[in-house]
Amino acid sequence: MRTLRSLRTPAGIQKFIDGLEYHLAGTAWSPRLVLRERTCHCLEGAIFAAAALRVIGFPPLLIDFEAVNDTDHVVAVFQIDGHWGALAQSNYSGCRYREPVYRSLRELAMSYFEDYFNLRCERTMRTYSKPVNLARFDSRYWMTTEKPIWFIPEYLVDIPHIKLLTPRMIKRLSRVDERSKGAALYGHRWK
Repeated sequence: MRTLRSLRTPAGIQKFIDGLEYHLAGTAWSPRLVLRERTCHCLEGAIFAAAALRVIGFPPLLIDFEAVNDTDHVVAVFQIDGHWGALAQSNYSGCRYREPVYRSLRELAMSYFEDYFNLRCERTMRTYSKPVNLARFDSRYWMTTEKPIWFIPEYLVDIPHIKLLTPRMIKRLSRVDERSKGAALYGHRWK
């Protein structure tokens, strides 16, 4: 936990996460294992960020973005002066950190929309959840366990999500152009 305390700010936590290799395996590691292995994927990065936020005085909050024809994305969220920001790990360059400048969670969620697409260039983000406080899992030692923490993503899948787009909006969505795709894939780790 000394390492987490040394991060001091949300931006410092994100800088640490950005220094970790993107983890391609289908795992659900606790923050302790992420620290040990120095690698994480989206879910593990968000959970790690929530733990680090908790250590520096913020509640450990996650929100889940649901997608179609794509994987979901999970981010840790925090508030400063009533404005939302987010921390995240992603294999896409635009789906990571957000400064705390968003007045609502919907506004924050929509800031990810343009950068949230699959390799067929389809814009895939559809919904977001309300914040989940990971303190609800303290009895399961989510921050320090050596066991997989699949109970967190299982919970996220089951909670209600809020729609971002109407069916008419979805029908009108254009594909992402090749230039934007190339920028988003900068640093992308392939199997």
